[in-house]
Amino acid sequence: MSSSQHRRHPLLKCVLLLLTLLLAVCLYAGWDAWRFLHEAPESPGIGKIVDIEPGSNLVDVSLLLQKEGVITSAKRFQILARLTEQSRSLQAGQFLVNTGWLPRQVLDQLVSGQSVLHRVTIPEGLPWWEVGEALEKNGMCRASDFREVIHDPDFLRKYGIPFASAEGFLYPDTYLVPKPREMDMNSARSFAGRMVDTFWRKTSPAWEAAGLGSRPPAADLLRVLVLASIVEKETGLPEERPRVAGVYVNRLNKGMALQADPTVIYGLGPDFKGPLLRRNLEDDDNPYNTYRHPGLPPGPICSPGLSAVEAALHPEKHNYLYFVATGKDKGHTFSATLSQHNKAVRAYRQALRERGGS
Repeated sequence: MSSSQHRRHPLLKCVLLLLTLLLAVCLYAGWDAWRFLHEAPESPGIGKIVDIEPGSNLVDVSLLLQKEGVITSAKRFQILARLTEQSRSLQAGQFLVNTGWLPRQVLDQLVSGQSVLHRVTIPEGLPWWEVGEALEKNGMCRASDFREVIHDPDFLRKYGIPFASAEGFLYPDTYLVPKPREMDMNSARSFAGRMVDTFWRKTSPAWEAAGLGSRPPAADLLRVLVLASIVEKETGLPEERPRVAGVYVNRLNKGMALQADPTVIYGLGPDFKGPLLRRNLEDDDNPYNTYRHPGLPPGPICSPGLSAVEAALHPEKHNYLYFVATGKDKGHTFSATLSQHNKAVRAYRQALRERGGS
């Protein structure tokens, strides 16, 4: 064997060794990449909400996902996002992901998925302060910010409310909304605006059907909303609402005091916890005391639902002037005369005694 052949032999071994190592590294990298792409972190997985803050880059997001156990490798996730040209398409928001998902599904969710929506239900008949408390409890905004927003003249003007507050316009509904990153004035303004927008959208057909246009004149708007808010507080039965509205219309037409307990309670404000006492009914300083002040109170006492608004627009025509709960169910007994009403009141009290009430 020549000397040159002796020199090439060790060199060939080195080359073969390097090629073998390189092949091994490539095989391992390929297997590792395949495992990352085709094996979920957990099986079965669990759902998790990840909060991607505005301005977060790919590194920030991948590290968060790894910390939450949604992916097994931040580095590999970054490579995946760059290779699929989605590294700049990540959205901010709260997203529901799952530790049983493959990395590609996680990436797709952050790029094109819908952020998590939270269900917030505002029932009919709440005054504005209880609406604010409900929103704060659900993490939507601070009640104090909500109070300021719904009395803000600029907000009221923007949303077409010709009164001193948005009471009556905070439409009761179930809202599906993303949770704000911070409970501040902006989040309060956003939710309040959505409620008022919903009010106009849901009630516009009713105004138009009554011949008042989609945005009624201020006087008509106030009259109907005040009456609707009282009806909303007086009965929870949809079929009774037009009849209750008719009672109050009859009393107004005769110049009788409305004598509606819910208006008195509203005027006593958020700190009133009950029970309603005789001195409350004799309080001349309460502008919402319909025992002492004739006509409708100065504003709505809650935000009514559509059924109550329609009842106020189309009150039932009858001769009833009084009503009282039956004490046996959620309904009421309606009377045309005071003597009939007193008899119904005695029956109500008897029903309460039989039920062990007071």
